[in-house]
Amino acid sequence: MEKLLVLHAPHMRSSDSTRSIMRGVIIALLPVVAASAIFFGWDAIRVLIVSVSACVLIEAACQRLLGRPVTVDDGSAVITGILFACCIPPSSPWWVIVAGSLCGIAITKQIFGGLGYNIFNPALVARAVALAAFPIQMTTWTAPFDAMTTATPLAIVKQKLQIDLPSYWDLFMGNVSGSLGETSALAILIGGAILIMRGIIYWEVPVLYISTVFAGSIFVGRDPLFEILAGGLFLGAFFMITDMVTSPITRLGCAINAVGAGVLVVLIRNWGGYPEGVCYSILIMNAFTPIIDRYVRPRILGAK
Repeated sequence: MEKLLVLHAPHMRSSDSTRSIMRGVIIALLPVVAASAIFFGWDAIRVLIVSVSACVLIEAACQRLLGRPVTVDDGSAVITGILFACCIPPSSPWWVIVAGSLCGIAITKQIFGGLGYNIFNPALVARAVALAAFPIQMTTWTAPFDAMTTATPLAIVKQKLQIDLPSYWDLFMGNVSGSLGETSALAILIGGAILIMRGIIYWEVPVLYISTVFAGSIFVGRDPLFEILAGGLFLGAFFMITDMVTSPITRLGCAINAVGAGVLVVLIRNWGGYPEGVCYSILIMNAFTPIIDRYVRPRILGAK
């Protein structure tokens, strides 16, 4: 005689878990990490080790102090550490990295309730705070394969410096100055393809984000191919704006979020004070996520 199991909704089952999703993101970040190590050598490895270690230790300490279960083994703090390292200069001092990690994990994530409750992307908040508090250290860039100080491609355009711009090929491969994980579009595309194939992100989000910047650049009279390859647009498109916690719930809401962030990138790069606009575009749209979720809702099953 078989037993009848009566369970409450929802009845949908999935093999995915927080750990498996985070593991998939970490795997997708490996090409980006490898590219940063190739181009920036020991400095990249140092920044990554300090950033990941600081994020994991700070998360464990906060959870212990707040009387919560220590869940650093879920991998979310590791991802925050990798992403924060990927969007800062390879010459960043350890104390800048630790200060940014403290703001990203303790203030942005744990005070709000931990994973799933944070309003803003922790890695981007860490970068924004570090840039505001330590502008010199956060805007000192070195060229790949040597320690020579140089300007980023977007800074050359913004400040109208008399320096030759890198070729499209160098921008695509990553042989330019910039943050650790933002220079190589090729490595990011490989990682992004892994995320899409594993079903972790919607493919429309990075496509709409990048396409909006491409179209907006044409509209304002700038080189669209240069604008999408230079800076952190690809990193933000595949690994930041697709964050499950800070993104809208629906697929349509995520698409609206991506287009809005793309418009903000064009506005900031052309009329803002910074040569880059990816970080602030995503953080600003994070603030609009509750509004998007309020007006873009999935249809109730059975409703007209």
